[in-house]
Amino acid sequence: MLKRFSMMCALILASFPLHAQTEPQRPPYAPPSTLLPEGGMLQMMVGLLLVLAVIVAAAWLLKRFALNHGTPNGNIKVIAGAAVGQRERVVLVEVNGTWLVLGVAPGQVRTLHTMPKGHSEQHEEITPSTPRRGFQDWLQQMTDKRNAG
Repeated sequence: MLKRFSMMCALILASFPLHAQTEPQRPPYAPPSTLLPEGGMLQMMVGLLLVLAVIVAAAWLLKRFALNHGTPNGNIKVIAGAAVGQRERVVLVEVNGTWLVLGVAPGQVRTLHTMPKGHSEQHEEITPSTPRRGFQDWLQQMTDKRNAG
């Protein structure tokens, strides 16, 4: 049995170098004549134009059928706004010919003052002797009036 095993191993070892030396023959490398055939280039251009047309059509549809974030008749307009604190703002809004001064804070909106449209110190005649007042002074005056009465 041992003789048989050693003979088998000798045969395997003797045939091993023969298998290692023989490699399958590969054909020589031949580069393609062009990078893209003419049909492939045409197909790529048509595909690109199709993708661009889909993007343009989608943008047009979104613009055409987008929901208006404002009011349908444009009855609400934001006239001005100013930051009072890090998270608080004062906003001047026009609603149907009336101006509202709103205090906006996280989680709440309060009406500070209402007045007819166009009635403010900026629209009145300002003479050279009358000093110009800013929004902060006007807001302070309005809050003092509200707190006093």
